[in-house]
Amino acid sequence: MTDILQQIVANKRREVAAKSALGLYRGVEEGVTRAARAPLSMSRRLAESPTGIIAEFKRRSPSKGELHPMAMAGTVVSGYERAGAAACSVLTDTAYFGGSLDDLAAARESSSLPLLRKEFVVDERQILEARCYGADAVLLIASVLTAKEVERFTQTAHSVGLEVLLELHGACELDMVAEGVDMVGVNNRNLATFMVDIEESLSMAAMLPADIVKVAESGLTSMEQVSELRAAGYQGFLMGERFMRYADPASALNDFINDGKQ
Repeated sequence: MTDILQQIVANKRREVAAKSALGLYRGVEEGVTRAARAPLSMSRRLAESPTGIIAEFKRRSPSKGELHPMAMAGTVVSGYERAGAAACSVLTDTAYFGGSLDDLAAARESSSLPLLRKEFVVDERQILEARCYGADAVLLIASVLTAKEVERFTQTAHSVGLEVLLELHGACELDMVAEGVDMVGVNNRNLATFMVDIEESLSMAAMLPADIVKVAESGLTSMEQVSELRAAGYQGFLMGERFMRYADPASALNDFINDGKQ
């Protein structure tokens, strides 16, 4: 792991430990039981969507700094839905991305799209939280977990009706794809340099399991790239900074999609 990823994960472990010590996870299992809404299938939606775009809500990032610090999740995500997104990703990390679980809840209230809780999951209780706050899928990052954790966390997610998007950062992590993983994402961001290159997704396309929905993540800036990746076998395209740096992210998504139709 790079220094920044190590910092984020170390901080996340401290956060989880502090919440546990304060009893803030108490009742999370009961919350899952009380959740009335049945989760949506994000993988199916991506496979069926004409755009495949997973539009992301995030206020800032370690690599780009502030993007849209005053953005409201409900407003942005509902706008994404109207603009034609297939699904939405909501950052819930506060320290590095300016997000929260309240953002996930607000997104759920305002949208009927499948929602991904994008978080640095290091504890199964974070998965149960995701279900309580309205997520349909959770992100697992291969670089921060062991193979056994990926397998166990995938089982936990499925036990409460959630799907799993497993994020890889290179071919060296292919053996982390556990049985039952619903989607596999290839992050085009180099963890050592933070530079992005879609060649990472293109080079790994044929290596990924044929029966799993494939998602290209980071660095996508044009519909031409999306088309190239779709031809290579990808069905989902996770994009955040491309839209969140605009005053109206939904309008930016709408323009992006319409430009691709011309």
